[in-house]
Amino acid sequence: MSDDNLRSINGNYFNSESLMLTQPLPLFLHPAEVYLRSLSEGSRRTMRQALNKIAGLLTDNACDAIGLDWSKLRYQHTSAIRSMLMEKYSPAMANKMIAALRRTLKEAWRLELMNREDYARAVDIPSVRGKSLLKGRALNDKEISILWEHCLKDNSNLGARDSALLGVLTVGLRRSEIANLDLENFSSRSRSLIILETKGDTERIVYLPSYGITVIKDWLLVRGKEPGPLFYPLTKGHRIMYRRMSDQGILRALQRRGESAGVHGFTPHDFRRTFIGNLLDAGADIVTVSKLAGHASPNTTSKYDRRGEDAKKRAIDLLKVPLKSNQSSENTTTKKKKQVYKGSTYKCPNCKSKELLTDGFELLADGQMHQRFRCKDCNYVFTPPLPITKN
Repeated sequence: MSDDNLRSINGNYFNSESLMLTQPLPLFLHPAEVYLRSLSEGSRRTMRQALNKIAGLLTDNACDAIGLDWSKLRYQHTSAIRSMLMEKYSPAMANKMIAALRRTLKEAWRLELMNREDYARAVDIPSVRGKSLLKGRALNDKEISILWEHCLKDNSNLGARDSALLGVLTVGLRRSEIANLDLENFSSRSRSLIILETKGDTERIVYLPSYGITVIKDWLLVRGKEPGPLFYPLTKGHRIMYRRMSDQGILRALQRRGESAGVHGFTPHDFRRTFIGNLLDAGADIVTVSKLAGHASPNTTSKYDRRGEDAKKRAIDLLKVPLKSNQSSENTTTKKKKQVYKGSTYKCPNCKSKELLTDGFELLADGQMHQRFRCKDCNYVFTPPLPITKN
């Protein structure tokens, strides 16, 4: 064995060339291909990238997932890979890649390329502990309104198609689910879409608001009523191309629309985050929201819950820092005529009096100016975390 072929990962040395296939395997006997072909199209692309990265780490980028002999992996390899993934990726991403590794090795055992003992030892690696924040963001009402107006003012085929895309994105569908929609899955009478879930190969029903029905009907006037995919791609001249729109095509269409409308830094999945977060904020039951989102477990849905973060903001807003600059500005504002709020919905936190004087405004953590009050009875100053509606 030549020292030039030795590969080191976190102090573990092994021959990287010995892990590569010496001759191609038929796809039905290749553990990685058998595993990947059991997944949906969207998950297949993600997990193939994960396996390619693992193969690259093991062979110093000499081969990808297809060129690696997964049946030769042992505990020293998988434990070294776990350590490397912990350093390079977030806990969620590392665990996703470890899951792909475990499933590939399981297929190697099922195909009788590994014995049970070697397989059991190789997959006996713990998941990476830790919790990372969800990527992406929720869109605010103004951004969604701008996107809607921009689509509705576009009288071309592209405007009709993109309006219909927004109509289904705002009820929490995944890109891959939208790409798989057929005309027969849409029912204007019941205001519903039948979704063939890409994760789990099961069906669920999603209901559309009235505006969603309207924009889809407008798109159908352009698309026509012939059976087939609900959404088609368009040419540069906005002519319909009669083939299924891909999930990448949906991403590019939304990115172009966002750039044109001046709304930046969002993805189609951010509409899903917004949909789930808004329902939870409105007090919808998390089990119901989980079913609407197509999550296998409410635990997944709970990751989209923004209420805990909002509570943290409100708690921080209760803090008062006695800065001189603030005191001087308060002295200036006290000279101004103050409006008395009798019978206000707010009470003084100190003496519970409802007779409050307006005392200027304060910028809170939500980025908005909020009315500040001074109690007429005890002179206590406070700023409610929620905007006030004047009577």
